[in-house]
Amino acid sequence: MKLPAHKTKIVCTIGPTSRSTAVLQRMIRNGMNVARLNLAHAELENHRKDIQRIRSTAAKLERPVTIFLDLPGPKIRLGKLESEPLVLKKGSNVTLTTRNILGTASLLPVEFAAFTQSVSRGGIVYLNDGFIQLKVQEISGDEVSCKVLIGGMLFSHKGLNLPHARVLPDPLTDRDLEFVAFGLEEGIDIFGMSFVEKAQDIIRVKEFARGKGKTIRVVAKIERAEAVKNIDEILEVADAIMVARGDLGVQIPIQDVPMTQKKLIRKANIRGKPVITATQMLESMVENVRPTRAEATDVANAILDGTDAVMLSEETAIGKYPSETVKMMAQIAVSVERQRSAIAISSPVEDYFRHARGRRHVTIEDVLSLNVIDAIYSLNVRLVLTPTYTGSTPRRISRFKPNCWILAFSSHEPTCRFAALSYGVYPILMENVNGRWHDAMLDSILGSGLAKKGDTVILTEGSSVGQFSSADSLRIVTVK
Repeated sequence: MKLPAHKTKIVCTIGPTSRSTAVLQRMIRNGMNVARLNLAHAELENHRKDIQRIRSTAAKLERPVTIFLDLPGPKIRLGKLESEPLVLKKGSNVTLTTRNILGTASLLPVEFAAFTQSVSRGGIVYLNDGFIQLKVQEISGDEVSCKVLIGGMLFSHKGLNLPHARVLPDPLTDRDLEFVAFGLEEGIDIFGMSFVEKAQDIIRVKEFARGKGKTIRVVAKIERAEAVKNIDEILEVADAIMVARGDLGVQIPIQDVPMTQKKLIRKANIRGKPVITATQMLESMVENVRPTRAEATDVANAILDGTDAVMLSEETAIGKYPSETVKMMAQIAVSVERQRSAIAISSPVEDYFRHARGRRHVTIEDVLSLNVIDAIYSLNVRLVLTPTYTGSTPRRISRFKPNCWILAFSSHEPTCRFAALSYGVYPILMENVNGRWHDAMLDSILGSGLAKKGDTVILTEGSSVGQFSSADSLRIVTVK
């Protein structure tokens, strides 16, 4: 067994240019940790085939690859265009309608029944993540007349944003619930929830799964201003968050996005919840074999902010160079991770628990994770071994971004799958251990070549045998 070169996890959206077995093999070899299926696109049967293909390819390569389904939510989209790309010219007039028609440069269909009730005269309508802007002039019946303030190219089903909408659709749609049921049938237990506004949105989708006898993990996509305001309550119930900068950059002033990203990542880190940074990370690689310098810096800064994972969207779904993009993302991550200590001796999250108000709310697991970090940097520790049922202990250690790998040993397969989202955590499924966890873990790392005799490793444990969800002590071991 060989551990990846990069500890930052790479999430790749699977689409037309990446769903073949050959391309998936290259992407996995180049560093893909998580495969994202965007249910806003393609038919369920295609997604079913993608799931089967990803699983079989990962098994053949003997690499853990987690699959998560991204629920489309109530994203307001344009309908089908008569021809594409369609160009809207600055200064021209265009009418938006809720009627089911083929779109032209003068008349565009909107797939949202309450659209005319959501806008007001003088308001701004954003298309395609805000790159195209329209000003509302008149509202009549099922039509909204607009003037094009900023033009550009449009394709079918591109997104439409209304930052100050009077009527917002419910974040959880009936269609989303159908998708959750589909995912459960396919053995998927990690779902991304779009347009989350409050904690209750997360609770509703979890209760739906529970009604079917299943437990799921939910990644709350933070892309509405309401979600930023309610982030503390959302983090209480969500299992992870995604900083979805596309829609977020239209919902809040774009100049506020960088600091909002940093604040969201920090809050997630403190709670030991994985966080994914997404949207336009290496977007120029949709067409080019190299990213821009600004994009490489963006990825690096997200890693330095403390993100657990970075995500590729169009780059791997429809881009010309999906496997090369994954390789570039991994190379940036490796470079940043090797030089992180030159930027700061300790992480801001570590400082929070040691010196700031975090000390007032510290738990036994927090103290344990800090002690693990002290041991890592005081000794030449090669690996941290954590037997776990829920994944809590490895996540709490991971948030400090240590310079060694955390091996999460679990007999619970869903825990192993979810561990793929956490920085520096490598999941290992253990079966038939019969209570001999420490011996089994040491035998595993020796037998797989992850450690050799004489290496120093850290083992975490609970005071009661098998109580791995509440580790309260550590042991420093020299491998024999």
